Formats: sequence, C-alpha cells, structure tokens
Amino acid sequence: MNILIVGNILKDVYLNLDSSKNKFETDDNQTKWLDLSFDASSNYFFSRNSSLGGAAVSLEVFEKMGIEAKISGSNLKLADGELVYTDHSAETHRYILISDSKASYLVPSKSKLTDFTPPAEAVDYLYIDRSASLSPNAIKKINAYLDLSKKTKLILYISPSNVFDLKPLLNRGDLFIIEKNRDESEESYAPELEKIDPKKVIKIFEDQFSYLDIIEKITPTRIDLSTHLSFYSIAAATILGGFILGETVENSLKMARANVENSKLDSVLSLSNLKEIATNLKPDNNLELIAANLLLSKKGILAADESGGSIKKKFAKLDIPDTYENRRDYRNIFFTTEDLEKHVNGVILFDETARQFADNGQNFVEYLTSKRIIPGIKVDQGLEPFPDSVETYTKGLDGLPERLQEYFDMGLRFAKWRAAFEIRLSESGEILTPTDHAIDKNCRILAEYAKDCQTAGIVPIVEPEVVYDGYYRIEQSAEVTGKILDRLFEALKDHNVNFKACILKVNMVLAGKQYETQSTPEEVGRETAKTLKEHVPDTLAGVVFLSGGQTVEQATDNLAEVEKNGPFPWPVTFSFARALQDPALYAWAGDNNNADAARAAFKARLEANTNVLP
Repeated sequence: MNILIVGNILKDVYLNLDSSKNKFETDDNQTKWLDLSFDASSNYFFSRNSSLGGAAVSLEVFEKMGIEAKISGSNLKLADGELVYTDHSAETHRYILISDSKASYLVPSKSKLTDFTPPAEAVDYLYIDRSASLSPNAIKKINAYLDLSKKTKLILYISPSNVFDLKPLLNRGDLFIIEKNRDESEESYAPELEKIDPKKVIKIFEDQFSYLDIIEKITPTRIDLSTHLSFYSIAAATILGGFILGETVENSLKMARANVENSKLDSVLSLSNLKEIATNLKPDNNLELIAANLLLSKKGILAADESGGSIKKKFAKLDIPDTYENRRDYRNIFFTTEDLEKHVNGVILFDETARQFADNGQNFVEYLTSKRIIPGIKVDQGLEPFPDSVETYTKGLDGLPERLQEYFDMGLRFAKWRAAFEIRLSESGEILTPTDHAIDKNCRILAEYAKDCQTAGIVPIVEPEVVYDGYYRIEQSAEVTGKILDRLFEALKDHNVNFKACILKVNMVLAGKQYETQSTPEEVGRETAKTLKEHVPDTLAGVVFLSGGQTVEQATDNLAEVEKNGPFPWPVTFSFARALQDPALYAWAGDNNNADAARAAFKARLEANTNVLP
C-alpha cells in the first residue's frame, strides 16, 4: 500500500518571549503593538528547535506506521526516524511567539499554492492534507489523474480554510476527515457536506474523534509546545493509517488518541508503540497515566497551595508584608530552584499563584510544565463549622465543575481537596470527635469533588487529615484514621471514582501533639504502614503524606520509617508544605537579596526527603 500526500510543508519556529521585557508601542486608538525589532539581548527565548509541520507531519505518521508515503512535489523522506530533504524552497515559515501562555502566529499574508505532480506510477491512496492550498488548475490535474487511475482512492481533509477549494472534489471522495468545532454545523462549512454518506465521514474535534456512533474522547496534556495544526494532522493521518492497515474503527481512533496524547514536538509514535498503548487504553487511561507520573519513584509532590489566610499568618511571624508581590516572590523561590524537577513530580498551586509569573515572564503553570513538572491546584474553599458544633466540613462544591474546566484550560492536570478532623476525648478517655456525621459528610463531599475532577480530565487528590494536635494516644490516631479511610473509599466507590486515577493524601499515624509521650519514628512507621495496608484498596494510584504540623526533621524521619515498613501495593511518597518550605521562608525573610540562600535551604530539604525514598 502506498499513499501520495498533497499539501504544504510548514516550518514552525518557536520563540518564547519574556513579556516583562518586550517593547510595546501604543497607537492613537490605545492599542498595544509589539515592536518586533527585538534581539536576544533584550528578550528571553526558549531554546527550541524548529519543527516541520503540515504535510510533513502526515508523511512522518504514515512512514512510522509502515505505509509507503510521499509528498507531491517534494523530496522529503524519513531516514533513521528523522525527516530529511535537500530542497527547502517548498517550506512555508511560521513564527510562533509564546508570551504570557498565549500563542501568536506570524505567517505569510498569502498562502503558497500547493504543487500537484501526478505520480509516474499509480498510487493506492491520494490524500489531500489540511495544509493544501489548491488552485483551480491543481484541482483539474487531480481530477484528470483520478480519471486515469481508477484504483486510486481519494481521501479529503476538510477544514474551514480549504472547504471551498475542495468543493469540486467532494463527489469523488472515498473518505472524508472533517475538522470541527463544537458549535459548527456542516452547513456552516458548506451545504454539500450534509449530502455526504455518514459512513464515509470521520469527525475530529478538539476533545474527541468520532465515526458514526463510535467516539474516542481525548485529553492531550502536552509537555512540549504543540500547535493545533500538528494535533489535527497527527490525528487525521493516524486514523487514516489505521484504516489502510485494516485496523478496526475503534482501534484506529484509539491509536490516533495515543499519538496526539504522547507525541512530542518533533516526533510521533511508531506503529508498535501505537498498538501497545491503544491495546491498554481505557476511558480513564490518560488520567491514570497522569496519576502514575505524579508518583514516579524517588520524587514527591510540593504543596505550595497555602490559602491567603495561611500565607498571611506565615508572613506575620517574620514581619513580612502580605502583598501580592511578596507572595509571588516567595513562590518563585521554590519554583525556580535548580533541579526542582529531579525531586518533585508535581506542584500544588493556589489560584492566585496559578495566575502569576516567574522571573523570566512565563506563567508559573507554563514554567513548571516546561520543566516536566505537572502543575495542580487547590480547589476547596476552606472549612465551615457545622451548626452548633466544633466540627467542620469543607466548602467549595458550588460551581466546581466550571472552575475545574477553567483550570484544565489553564493547563492544570490535578487538584487537591482537604477535609480536617480533630480528635477530642471525653474525661474518661473515650473518642468524642470526629463524629460519624462529620466523617460521612466530609467523605461524601470528597467523593463528589473527586468525581467532578475525573469528569473534567483532572486527577483528584483526596486529603482527609486527622489534625496533629490534641491529647490522644497513637492507637487512637490509628483507630480514627482507619475509620475515616473506610468511609472515604466507600463514598468514592459509590460515586464511581476510578481508584487508579485517584491519589490519597493522608496524615501519618502518631500521638497527638499535646500527649505526654510522643511517638518515636519507629512507632509512627509501624502504625502508619499497618493502618494504610488494612484500610487502603490495592487499586489506588498511590499515597502521599502531609507533614501536618510536624517539625522539619520529624516529618523526614517519620517518612523514612514508614518506607522501611514496605513494600506497599501502591507508590508511597511525600507531599509536604511547611516541612519543605519553612527553612527557606526563614532564610528569605521577605528580602530578595536572600533568595539564593532560601533556594539552597529548600533544596536541602528536598534532598533530605527524596533520599529516604526507596
């Protein structure tokens, strides 16, 4: 089987601009324009290679699927996994400027017309790629070729930019790939599309592929910057390649999903990789993959999600003004620490932080992603007391689906929700709180939150914290923690939450801070491991610990002892806040002249904790 691609070769050149240093000019209408007379001395650029796109992407997909392919009028070919050619005259350059997480495109004002040269020998498939810009003369040549080569099948990629050019070929198409937005109808493209046999139509949306009633939902989480052009081209070519190779519709759509979710900026997947991923692909597989990546060995998750009130209290202890700038500078210290990505898989952000910028002008979400660190978000809205009670529940479910959608669009891929429980005893030493009512209410809320997260394409971290305070024995801590975990997983199961795409953030089991005999690390390790093994399902994605008021050294020593009581059926690591940040906070003390010392203190705590992980 062989295929001739008709389309243009695009060369995408990525430039990431530091918006804090760019020069903008304001015209008479108060519209800002970028002064493009910039150079490397006044702007920060991401170090990126140029990337071939358009028909070149389709060629690479077909070749890596083992299908002989060629672009009409081009000598581009795949050699040793790389696209190589000598004639650069066919390139159309596009400069992609990334600033403040937004992309702008500098493209030629006039599209380069697509060359069509009839092949010397008949081909099995003629594929009009989405990048094609066909003149009436080129259409005539294609029609003439099809008249002569009766065995050649015509595949048309229909997009808003080429639908009118391709009208003369619609009646000859054997398969149609139609690129659509949610609010677009076929009529908004061209009435002729409504007349096409649905059995010949594959539809590609930003969030799913479909053929008749077969739908494959997608959630591409890209580490490398990727344009919508490469996304659509990879998807269409993979689906077509699957059809050509005789794969089922379901498998072809799954392989396309695997390719767009896992390809890099300069490389798509091989056929063997596509088949392997597609075989194991389940509806929640992408969430499971994100969860697994958050729990990769020898790393933890940084909790940098203190609410406004919490960080205000932190700053007040050191007389640091609680200003927007100081809060940004404080978080910036952690995120810009050298080799952060070697110690953490993810970072939990607060809403304000997710909208702030690093020193180089990048949004923190984009900055962390560029370091291959998964950004997450705290989504609960704090504790609310029950009527006439000292116990609390966590608020924030109202409007949560809409907020999660916004966070997903911002590039955040996991979330966290905390419920707090305090152990209080009667005069005779019996446990009074937490009550069954408080446990049930908070666990139901955690389950609703987790389900909303997974529906939105976000991995939930559920955090039922037994607060490290009060006067109680380590055995009572174990009893209460186990009871809460049992209720929590019952609620998660009732809400059909996928455990493999869900992470538990939990307290260690230890005596209350006010108890006269404090727990040794050995006791904490033994009781915590025992409680988890008895009350946490084996199918859970993993467990991470909060430090919960422990001292810096105490949290690390206890973590080390928990790990010694493994192995566990799931990954176990840390998700500390104060136990990682406090030394840096005191070193910084609100003075950016101390930023390097603060980074060093933070890195020392990162290394101390990752060193105890197995």
